[in-house]
Amino acid sequence: MLPLHISEISKSFARPVLNKISFEVKPNEIFGFIGLNGQGKTTLIKIILDLLDQDHGEVEIFGVSRLLPEARKRVCYLPEKFHPSIHQKGKEFLKFVLGFYGKKFDVNKARRICDNLDLRFEVLNQKISGYSKGMTQKLGLLAVFLSEADLVILDEPMSGLDPRARIALKRELIDYKESGKTIFFSSHILSDMDEICDSIAVLHSSNIAYCGTPNDFKKKHNEDSLDRAFLSEIDVV
Repeated sequence: MLPLHISEISKSFARPVLNKISFEVKPNEIFGFIGLNGQGKTTLIKIILDLLDQDHGEVEIFGVSRLLPEARKRVCYLPEKFHPSIHQKGKEFLKFVLGFYGKKFDVNKARRICDNLDLRFEVLNQKISGYSKGMTQKLGLLAVFLSEADLVILDEPMSGLDPRARIALKRELIDYKESGKTIFFSSHILSDMDEICDSIAVLHSSNIAYCGTPNDFKKKHNEDSLDRAFLSEIDVV
């Protein structure tokens, strides 16, 4: 059963944003969604999560229409602009989120993931109002990994993270995949995608310009880096 099947998705606002977008995310892979700002990456993610209606097309999550609540029971989502209640303590927020997945707060697992994400475990006993942007982002990521959802969808998860934290997150994403889960995420930091993604899709001018492995994409453009291959694809260089 495919974690994510996107078929002929189209969406327009004042102009076409998505034009018959189709691709599949396979089980137990890290799938990167690439595109310039404003190209429609977040729009597609909102459609997948039933936060926005498409004009045409279908989305299935583990074989179930995204319109059905059942489809989202196996999904955990972290938006780019993540704003938890500042009046809660970190641990209170985590327990609240885990309640949706029928899970209890596992202290040992939380401590291990905090270490992996370079987040001090002790801050979970502090109010979120005192968190930095990077700490808040790590709290959201901690909630995602603790959820043990079969499919996680992350919109620009590297946002607000310094280089050390980005390295820690990449390590945790790989560990999560190796536990049998599937990850779909968007990012404009293509070097990170090049390191960890099994597959990528490139969104440009409302269409999927490429879908396949990062290595094949680089070979297509005779480039050593995903950044330069991407620029070649969109005719910037």
